[in-house]
Amino acid sequence: MIIVGVGPGLGTAVARRFAREGFVVGLIARSEATLTTAAAALGDDVTTWTRTADATDEAALKDALAAFVGTHGVPDAVVYNAAIIRQDEPGELDQAAMLDTYAVNVVGAITTAGVLLPRMTGGSFVITSGMPTPLPGLTSLSLGKVGVRGLVEILTGWQDRVHVASVTVGGPVASGTDYDPDEIAEHYWRLHTREVTDHEVRHG
Repeated sequence: MIIVGVGPGLGTAVARRFAREGFVVGLIARSEATLTTAAAALGDDVTTWTRTADATDEAALKDALAAFVGTHGVPDAVVYNAAIIRQDEPGELDQAAMLDTYAVNVVGAITTAGVLLPRMTGGSFVITSGMPTPLPGLTSLSLGKVGVRGLVEILTGWQDRVHVASVTVGGPVASGTDYDPDEIAEHYWRLHTREVTDHEVRHG
């Protein structure tokens, strides 16, 4: 399996959940430090593959995905977890900032799907979502997550081999809370095994 946009919270928890089932885990993030931390959290018994790439750098992201396939084959599970989370009201961000945010929250997922979905014969493609109710104080994030839910519908209609879904997280992820990353990670596993067949799972 491969995670685009792994981080120290939910992304690492999802990687750990799949690693428990014996999966080789591919990790993509913008910084080497993030990858080092995530790989260390998985432990020495897990086979990990890492590559730095920014989700908005189309060439770098495509190269990273191709490199994973070249080393470990087409993944059985793909998780797109990259996002820019910020507070902003309508008109507060200029167009360049809005486009940059949308590029991370949605367009990188489209790039990932375009590279991997046509090669996958089964398994799952899950996008981390949020903002079940769009809010004016979180305008760019809300629009991105609306885009994610629309993208899931598009990709589901585009092919019928892979279970495409989103996990909508309704609050800030933090250990020991109602939004504990290890608890949320279970949704990704259930979607992959099709214990849950919905195209959106909401947590909180």
